[in-house]
Amino acid sequence: MVAVVRDGESLRKMFAGYTEQTFQVDLGIADPPLIDYLADMLSRFVRWEAIFRVRDTVGRRLEEVAEMMLEADHRQGKPRREVYRHIGDFTLFWTGVYPEALSRLQESSHKDHLLDYTQQGKRSYLIASTYEDELYRDEAPVLRRLSEEFELCSVGLRRVRDEWEKVDSAA
Repeated sequence: MVAVVRDGESLRKMFAGYTEQTFQVDLGIADPPLIDYLADMLSRFVRWEAIFRVRDTVGRRLEEVAEMMLEADHRQGKPRREVYRHIGDFTLFWTGVYPEALSRLQESSHKDHLLDYTQQGKRSYLIASTYEDELYRDEAPVLRRLSEEFELCSVGLRRVRDEWEKVDSAA
């Protein structure tokens, strides 16, 4: 796999190919903006610091959805929208790509132990989709669709992971 993925653009193309194949061919979802968004999310979340990019007002990294939700409620405008969008991405990533990690993320000692990641993801994408000014006009319908089709997108991302793991194990 190292020979195929030489840089960020190659990685983006790989995720785009897997995502397009899975969503269009396997699931019958022909929605290029949605597919592009998901491929971009996978490319961003290769970096650990992107998964945990939300910080509170003093710069502390927020690692739990419950903390991110509180932080979003304290913000206004674009920063609020960005935190809610990130919560949607964060919950979709874990429920779709790495669902086996949910038991650790939601241990009883964590604030997230009573949260339903699917419901919080849907809610967060819906809130982020309400920002429709010029800067967000193109992305708002995609976020709305992610809210409505969260479960299907989660299943699709799990299938995307299955595909890249097939290639990785064959290498």
